[in-house]
Amino acid sequence: MRVSLGLPTHRVDVPDFVSAAGVMEVAAAAEAAGFDAVFVTDHPFPDDAWLAHGGHHTLDPLVALAFAAAATTTLRLHTNLYVLAYRNPFIAAKGVASLDALSGGRVILGVGAGYLEPEFRVLGVDFDERNELTDEAIRAMRAAWAGETVVLDGRHFAAAGNSMLPRPAQRPGPPIWIGGNSRRAIRRAVELGDGWSPMPNPAKAVKRRRSPALESIDDLRAGGTYAREHADAVGRTAPLEVAFMPLGLDMFAGPVPSERVVESAAELRDAGMTYLVTSVPGDTKAELLDNVARYGDEVVAAVDKL
Repeated sequence: MRVSLGLPTHRVDVPDFVSAAGVMEVAAAAEAAGFDAVFVTDHPFPDDAWLAHGGHHTLDPLVALAFAAAATTTLRLHTNLYVLAYRNPFIAAKGVASLDALSGGRVILGVGAGYLEPEFRVLGVDFDERNELTDEAIRAMRAAWAGETVVLDGRHFAAAGNSMLPRPAQRPGPPIWIGGNSRRAIRRAVELGDGWSPMPNPAKAVKRRRSPALESIDDLRAGGTYAREHADAVGRTAPLEVAFMPLGLDMFAGPVPSERVVESAAELRDAGMTYLVTSVPGDTKAELLDNVARYGDEVVAAVDKL
């Protein structure tokens, strides 16, 4: 199993975490510690009510990952998650292709349909169209990445003969991992994606996040079973990467014993997970860097053998 480490670009309360030097130093430390990738989240213009109840700001994901790319050579650059419906798909395709080309083919494009209705509203996007816009965007981006003439009519665009260069370094394009717990998200992953990224979600948060609860290994197994059944139904034979978070080590994680993280990773592997997405604790850059190195020695090395 491989591991993607969260860059704390949501911690705008710690200037070191959202500075150029801070992003580059943490990314370099992650690469040195053996992490496969670093990830960032996406909230361009969140509403104040959400921010007052646990929400967060963050750096622009592609800009942040460009700084991480400049400080590293092999580390993969992971969006977790990039909300495609917020953007014209060809603008998104250009940004992702540019990052992939300049980094030498290191992008993992994790995408989600989004759930913050006020953020859709302020960005001028119809919240009720988010699923259709996401599906359409994936198809449009893949078409643009081919580097050939695109003729395609969308809900809010018309490509009458347009092309995009340079192409991404990865061919036919960066892997696309689909976030979400719903059956629609799983179908999207099977039909349009290269991976599935479910998220821990307690039952009490279902209404707010507009995503089904996912509280146990059994919930994960059920999603994996549905993915395999749908793959059989539509004739997909390519393997599906499945990325999940061990022990709830989310962006606001506190200290967790390394041995418990490894135990959780083994349980997730047995449930069909192939990739871990995790954060490490730290309220200062020095503390974070120490924990990145420690998790590299005690967790990444062990998980790599699973």
